[in-house]
Order: sequence, then structure tokens, then C-alpha cells
Amino acid sequence: MLHEMIKRRLHLYDCNLDIKKELVAGVISFFTVVYIIAVNSSILSETGIPIEAGMVATIAASFFACMVIGFWANVPIVIVPGMGINALFSYTVVKSIGLSWQEALAVVFVSGILFTVIASTSLAEIISDSIPHSLKEAITVGLGLFLTLIGLEKGGMVIRGTNSILALGHLNNSYVLATVITLVITIVLFIRNVPANFLLSILLGTVVAIMFGVVNMQELNGASFDLSNYGKVLGAMSFSKILSYKFWMAVFSLTMVMVFESIGLIHGQLSLLKQPEKYKASIQAVAVSTIASGVFGTSPTVPAVESAAGIAAGGKTGITAITAGGLFLASLFFLPVIKIIPGSAIAPVLVIIGALMVQNVKNIDFGDLSEGIPAFLIIVMIPFTYSISDGIAFGFIAYPILKVALGKAKKVSMPLYIISCLFLISFIFR
Repeated sequence: MLHEMIKRRLHLYDCNLDIKKELVAGVISFFTVVYIIAVNSSILSETGIPIEAGMVATIAASFFACMVIGFWANVPIVIVPGMGINALFSYTVVKSIGLSWQEALAVVFVSGILFTVIASTSLAEIISDSIPHSLKEAITVGLGLFLTLIGLEKGGMVIRGTNSILALGHLNNSYVLATVITLVITIVLFIRNVPANFLLSILLGTVVAIMFGVVNMQELNGASFDLSNYGKVLGAMSFSKILSYKFWMAVFSLTMVMVFESIGLIHGQLSLLKQPEKYKASIQAVAVSTIASGVFGTSPTVPAVESAAGIAAGGKTGITAITAGGLFLASLFFLPVIKIIPGSAIAPVLVIIGALMVQNVKNIDFGDLSEGIPAFLIIVMIPFTYSISDGIAFGFIAYPILKVALGKAKKVSMPLYIISCLFLISFIFR
């Protein structure tokens, strides 16, 4: 009976379902976001969480979240601890506000409960419906530019400048050369619509990196991994400060970021899928996964921007997310192998996906500047601030201000006024 229910849930009886394509999309999604295991654990370690325990927590939370959204919402969206929100967890909640990492995990847990209440009631749809079309499209475009920037940075094609914020990377560097060659390969494979083009480009990119000496194969020899510290992190939440002002200030900040970052990401990815009807189930899955993040011992999970890679590779159902989740669990046994896949092999895929998402800019009415300017602020501020939530906030605050200034106050919904005020309050508290 359970077997039949799973088949129906994932539409396995659909004659148009290409399971092979779904599995390949899941593998691609996993490889484009697997870097989060090392990066997230490194950021968590700033709070005192042992780095290897942070790796296991990241894997456990990602596995659970991918399974939940795959079975519950049946969408090819991968959920992992979010970049940006992990920095908020470590540097703001712990280092600035002054909570311990155990208390910060309790903040994640409580924020997840509040998020679930929002996602399980009409509030989720009210919030979504209150967001103007221009801002929704702008979020997708901004995410595309953000993904492109992440890819260019990961591949070394842009670096921190000495006389500017960004500068062109060193093209005579072997790592950057490997990225450029892999980018050319990826573009050709994608334009020619070669089956499993992104996965093939990652594999070929790894071979190119090995040829250029970017990958050190010796790292595979004698590699070991200690899991013993994770017992001290799993379920280590402390609610000792739950009655304090700073605990609830942290909850407010984290909840605001989680809700609006997730709404923006889910909308952008469902628009790529052309499946807007799955919004509510998707946002519920993300919210439940956030509660689990606190239990597993990591910062909140959010839909990965890189999920767009799996969607572009043909992923249409939860099979893609479930495949990626299964690979996260398997990665516990293959962490040394996964580590050898270089950023130069992954970066080009992110750049191409960014290009696909930027195409939504044509759906924004720049003829009406009261719509166009807030949309523009979202588009540029997401990559320029390196924060999805901050970029969204700028546009959401600007939108009602411009409408009121032009005598169009009635065209702004009351929920949007409230959301804008909350974003403003969040900036002030920060």
C-alpha cells in the first residue's frame, strides 16, 4: 500500500515521466550544491561547532529536507543550509547578539515553528498574492545574477579588486584556465542540447582540472573522517534564554529572512517549472525542514539557488530532489572523493543557469518607473549585497514609497505595507 502511495505521489504512472532524466537532474543538482557541506561547516565552526560535526549536520539536514520536499511537494527543488543565512546565524545571532551556538539552534527551531505556522495557514498565500508581479519577476532575475556571480567567483573569473570591489581574475592561472575551458565546453554542450549536458560538463571539467594540476589526487590516499563529535551537536538546542529580549530579536530577524528568501526562491524556481500550483506544498516543506535544522545542529535550510541547474537539466518532479537527498546521505561515505570535484567544474553550470533566469527581465514593465525602479533595486541589490533577503528588502521598501509619492497608495495592498515596515524594522534592529 505504501509503495502504491509513493508511486502516485511522485506521478510514477505518468507516461510522460522520464525517470532517467529525473535521476540525472538529481545528480546534477547535488554536484552543483555539494560545496555547501564544506562551506557551511566552516561558517558554523566560527560559533564553536566542531567542523566535522558541522559537516554531518549539513548532510543530515539536507538529506531530510530533500526527502520532505520531494515526497510532500513533488518538485525538483533541493533544500540545503542557506548561504547568507548561515552567516546571519554565526556572525549576528551568536557573535553580535551574544547567544551560544546551542541557544542559536533553539532560535532556528522556534523560527522554524513560526515559519510553519505561516506556511500552513492562509498567511503564505496572502503574502505571495500581495507581492506585485514586477517584484516577483525581479527576484528571479536577481537570483540569476546572483547565481552568475557565485559561479564566476567560484571559478576564479572574478576576484576582489585592489582599486575596485571586483576585478577580472588572473587568466594565466591554471585554475581560471580550467574554468574558462570548462565554460566553453558547457556552453557548447548546452546549446547543442546534448543529453545530460550539465553532468557531462562537470565530469569533463573535473578531467580538465586534473590535466591542469588543479586537483590533487593524492588527497584520496589515507583520507579519514571522525564522526564522534556529532553526538554533542545533534539535539543540543538550549532554551535557557527563551524569555530574553535578545532571543526573540534573533527569532524575528531569522524568521524574516527565512520567509521572504524562501518565498522568493520558491517562486523563481516554480516559474521555471511552470508549476505555480505547487507553491503552498513547497513552502510548507521548506518550513518543516527548518524546524529539523535546529534539531540536526545547523543553520536554517532554504531552497538552493542551484536547484535551477536540475530544473534546466529536465527535472520536473520530486524524484530529482529525492535523488539529490540520497546522494547527500551517501556522501558521508565518499566525502574525500566529492572534495576532489573542483569549483572550476561546477562554476560554468551556475553561469549558464544564471543566464537562463535573467531572461525573465523581459516580463518587467520598465515603462512605469514606480514598478521598474523597485524591481531594478531587487535585481542589482541581490548580487551587490551578496544577500537574497537584503536585495528583496530594498525593492519591497521602495515600492510603497514610490506608489505613495505618485498618489497611487491604493494600488499597494495592506499586507505589502506591513511587509515593507517589517523589512525596515529588520534593518533598524540589525
